[in-house]
Amino acid sequence: MFSVELFAQETATKSKFKPPVTKTWINTYGNFRISNRLFWVAQTHFRFQETESTPYVGQIGQVYNRHAIGYIHSKKFNMSLGGVLRLNFNTDESSTGRNLVPEWRIWHQYMFAVPFSSTMFYHRIRIEHRWTRGFAEDSEYIFRNRWRYMFKAKVPLNSNKIKEKTFYISPEVELIMQSGKAVVGSVMEDLRIHGSVGYVINPRLTVATGLMYSHGQTLSDASVFKQSWTARFHLYFSPDFRKIKDKLPAIHMDD
Repeated sequence: MFSVELFAQETATKSKFKPPVTKTWINTYGNFRISNRLFWVAQTHFRFQETESTPYVGQIGQVYNRHAIGYIHSKKFNMSLGGVLRLNFNTDESSTGRNLVPEWRIWHQYMFAVPFSSTMFYHRIRIEHRWTRGFAEDSEYIFRNRWRYMFKAKVPLNSNKIKEKTFYISPEVELIMQSGKAVVGSVMEDLRIHGSVGYVINPRLTVATGLMYSHGQTLSDASVFKQSWTARFHLYFSPDFRKIKDKLPAIHMDD
């Protein structure tokens, strides 16, 4: 038993962290109310990445189109089901592979809102079923599941609650796990720590900006961790197509 333990210690691989990559994400989040209980989720994300000469915005990395139909159970709980088309651009300047490959996802989400004093707390569970492939010409699609849990808060700064003309701060942490045949040890895809400042222009429009640090295991080698610093810019809009007399009080929904 001693020899087995000694052998395991000698052959263990140490974790390695890649140098951080700088990125910029410009995100829009639309929630279109179409009935008392149903809403349409329409999100578009533009994600940029550094180059050797330009940090944060040197090249386009991904473009997201995420859509779903959501169901409002109450002010404190809603759920969504839909699909994603993500366009992945080849950001490796030395690569001879394809410049663009699509990625397909089916996603469902469960959002819980918990008010406490003047602060709103959110618990978000999102599950994604994704089909991805590399940029090599002979690369084939692989299937993976993503298991995501996010916890965030919204703390008003100049008001006693989140309402029109309110500034707020929003700390957030999200853990993203993955599973599938291609996942050998690299189960922690990402850990994201994000802080932002936002402003509620009116009940239908909010803007926010913040900075996020993230790290996670690479798929090809579980002992190697990637890192990034991301500047994030958010636009939240919530059109309402119902008649005035049919409208319910405000529902707590977020990204």
